[in-house]
Amino acid sequence: MPQTRAQLTREEIAKIEIGHTEIGRRTAMVLVMVLLATTFAVPAVQHLCEILRLHGGNPGSRVPQCYSILGSVPRAATVLGNANGSAWGRVLAADRSMLRDINEFERTLEDESVFARIALPPAQELFVRAGLGNEKAYCGVDGWLFYRPGIDYLTGPGFLTTKHMRKRIASAKEWEEPPQPDPRPAIIRFHRQLAQRGIVLVVVPTPGKATVHPEKFSRAGANAAAPLQNASYPQFLRELQTEGIAVFDPAPILVERKLQTGQPQYLETDTHWRPEAMEAVAAYLARFIASRVKLPPIPPFPLKAEPREATNLGDIALMLKLPPDQTIYPRQTVTIRQVSCDRSGRTQSGTFWHPSKAADVLLLGDSFSNVYSLEPMGWGESAGLAEHISLALGRPLDCITRNDSGAYATRQMLSRELALGRDRLAGKHVVIWQFAARELLVGDWKLLDLTVGTRPPPSFLVPEPGSTMAVSGTIESISAAPRPGSVPYKDHIVAMHLVDLENGLGAIPGAQAMVYTWSMRDNVWTPAARYRPGTRLTLKIRPWSDVAEKLDRINRAELDDEELQLEEPCWSE
Repeated sequence: MPQTRAQLTREEIAKIEIGHTEIGRRTAMVLVMVLLATTFAVPAVQHLCEILRLHGGNPGSRVPQCYSILGSVPRAATVLGNANGSAWGRVLAADRSMLRDINEFERTLEDESVFARIALPPAQELFVRAGLGNEKAYCGVDGWLFYRPGIDYLTGPGFLTTKHMRKRIASAKEWEEPPQPDPRPAIIRFHRQLAQRGIVLVVVPTPGKATVHPEKFSRAGANAAAPLQNASYPQFLRELQTEGIAVFDPAPILVERKLQTGQPQYLETDTHWRPEAMEAVAAYLARFIASRVKLPPIPPFPLKAEPREATNLGDIALMLKLPPDQTIYPRQTVTIRQVSCDRSGRTQSGTFWHPSKAADVLLLGDSFSNVYSLEPMGWGESAGLAEHISLALGRPLDCITRNDSGAYATRQMLSRELALGRDRLAGKHVVIWQFAARELLVGDWKLLDLTVGTRPPPSFLVPEPGSTMAVSGTIESISAAPRPGSVPYKDHIVAMHLVDLENGLGAIPGAQAMVYTWSMRDNVWTPAARYRPGTRLTLKIRPWSDVAEKLDRINRAELDDEELQLEEPCWSE
């Protein structure tokens, strides 16, 4: 005899009802229509907006972005036909090309989403008010913000452990070269390369703000009386010191300053140190160098520093992508000290300090060196680490700096100059290598050559210095632009390899060009961020040497082809 409903358990009743859900035909039709409308509304609105943008004359898009993936098929076919090696090797090369394009396609779809741009800022504001950040920015206490890689450096595995290194190598995408995760071979090799020329290397691993201010990330760090470091950091220091490498660690200095003064050493909503903390480190570093190296006497080098105010919203706050009128994180004002000089020997206000390639001290640095030196970063100019080391030493300084990728970027710039026959190390006694300590965990520690080569004959098109040239060309390859808000720098430059060049008189037989151009300004993509191989462009170019002193320090993505990196580049806006 079957059980009545009263005899069934609650669980048995639930199973019966779930398995026998009844719904009316009209209700079902309404639900289906709502589902279909919701599903198709997003691509329909996206298509409409991109078509309107196209008709508005925006050069960044010729067709709605979703169709750009179709261009990957002929590109993959070209790779299949032109790649060297066996048939299977060519298939793998074409597959890597397709995978790279699919990855870029998905990334661009996400970045270009109209609904995301509308919905993300207010949604992110709600999350921040609840104490949550995003995948790049973490909310601390008292209105402080922290960059995720800096937290990962402290809380993650030891960067020298075999497990971590294997994981880093395995994390490389199929179309990318695996990173070199171990910092020791690169640093030791660099030290030995310099030592062969009688040059002393001083390594300056610059701590992130959580290393010095754990109490601003979590109340649990309030009693920390020493810098927090990754578990592998003590071993790293020991091994470098065993090799005779001079390591200047700013972390203890900054923690001591914090405890003695009770004042913060880092900006509240930015990844970088405060100007007075940076100046203190520069002074200590100058004394450290003087104790290790006997620099030759030079004529008097008059410099002076004058206070100026700088007001800005920190780079981590920008990474949160909050609404423009947000009031959660206010702009912060600091006092920088701008260093000025006059090459004739007379100190003048307003004559900003400039690096000297003839100086016997060379600084390789990342954004910690640039933050008060590079005006586009928003915190002033001529008041950075290079300027204040020069002031403390009382002598000129040469510098090669680049925001981000401190593990290899500046060494790569130096290596390229040497390979082109420009011996940037001539006459140097000291090389200071400053990089963010988080690079020890996440950086790519490439092994680079420092051999001085001979300048190759010019093979790429470059206008005469001080002149511009209008050309048309097809993009053969282009480096990738970062997603706005995904990196702590609001400006970025990409590299393009142009072929099939033409000018006003027609085709230029065999001509090619390497061109740098803006891909991101103030955390907004320029049209160049959307360019793809095969795009035909008309643009004005000028020699990169005309703008290098101003733009060389901006975060930049190079092409993968190392031979192309040795060609003389141009600049286009």
